[in-house]
Amino acid sequence: MRKPLKITLIVVAALICVRLILPYVILHFANKNLASIPGYYGHIEDIDLALLRGAYRIDSIYLNKQDTITKEQTKFFSASAIDLSLEWRALFSGAIVGELIFERPNLRFTRDKVEPKQVEKDSSDLKEIKEDFMPLQVNRFEILNGNVRYLDGTTNPKVDILMTNIHVVATNLRNSYDSSKLLPAKVIARADVYEGEFTFSLNINPLQKQPTFDLNAELKDTNLVLLNDFFKAYAKIDVNKGKFGMYTEVAAKDGSFKGYVKPIIKDLDVLGHEDRHDNIFRKMWEGLVGFVGQVFKNQSEDQVASKIPFEGRLDNPETNIWITITNVLQNAFIQAIQPSIDSEINIASVETPKPEKKTFLEKIFGSKDKDEKKKDEKGKAEKSDEKRKN
Repeated sequence: MRKPLKITLIVVAALICVRLILPYVILHFANKNLASIPGYYGHIEDIDLALLRGAYRIDSIYLNKQDTITKEQTKFFSASAIDLSLEWRALFSGAIVGELIFERPNLRFTRDKVEPKQVEKDSSDLKEIKEDFMPLQVNRFEILNGNVRYLDGTTNPKVDILMTNIHVVATNLRNSYDSSKLLPAKVIARADVYEGEFTFSLNINPLQKQPTFDLNAELKDTNLVLLNDFFKAYAKIDVNKGKFGMYTEVAAKDGSFKGYVKPIIKDLDVLGHEDRHDNIFRKMWEGLVGFVGQVFKNQSEDQVASKIPFEGRLDNPETNIWITITNVLQNAFIQAIQPSIDSEINIASVETPKPEKKTFLEKIFGSKDKDEKKKDEKGKAEKSDEKRKN
């Protein structure tokens, strides 16, 4: 009995040693991997293992963007903790998939470092990093108390916009259960935006080749005064009073999409007593902006609003500017747009788009469509050929 007991004790001791050493080995290779990503530099403070639940936890991670010439670093992503684990609910349904939980993540975009095309590249790079740390396909993820910041140091004043207290829950992304539904996955999110609230709801089928989803989003009661640095930098005005909201519904299937965006500005005041020290040109510009706001304002509701519908193919999305103008005029002089989602767009409402009917303004001022242009060009070509023959 002594020999089997010794072997058992040796095996147990070896497992304990491996368990104690393994987090440091994983931490070493993880930091080595983060430091070798082209254009980035990252570091992890600590890694904890939870073998019984099939998980490990990353503590205090950051990832900076690195200038290729100066090697200077700009903050890009950080989180106090990331929990990576096996999702047990999906396992009971016969699927081996993962679950990600981000605690207090911060994502920062900088104008002089990140252009629109760069944002797409950053998203791809983050996906590759995720695959290095999480070999399983992610079926559920959650973001707790996150922040997203946009900075532009090239303007005067500098622009610093922040979305705070972000909470996101996404479930069934790999369709591991409820597979009979058309839109089996769901994403719910909320965030604070300068005294306002942003809410987001998305039902989606992420495994479809063509985007198939039903989306609702609202932004309510954002205080425009708190965004004055943004307005001064990009529009050369400052706001003395005003609340901003935006409501949208979008659905897509079979390559077609349909939806609307409804922005609303309430109690807008651009030129006021606070602007008495502005120069004459600033006062003239702000006066013009305020005048336009008064012209397109619904007087009874004291709000400027428009409802911008759009639909089409996902390979050629276009928004009709004349419909936008018509809706602004209708809201200004005929009816008030209620500050809420209209609940008129869903996955069943998406069809292959029909030819758009021209509005009254479009008939007068609009340009000819492609078919009419082709007919005119063909007619001109035929006339020129006849002249040459004669």
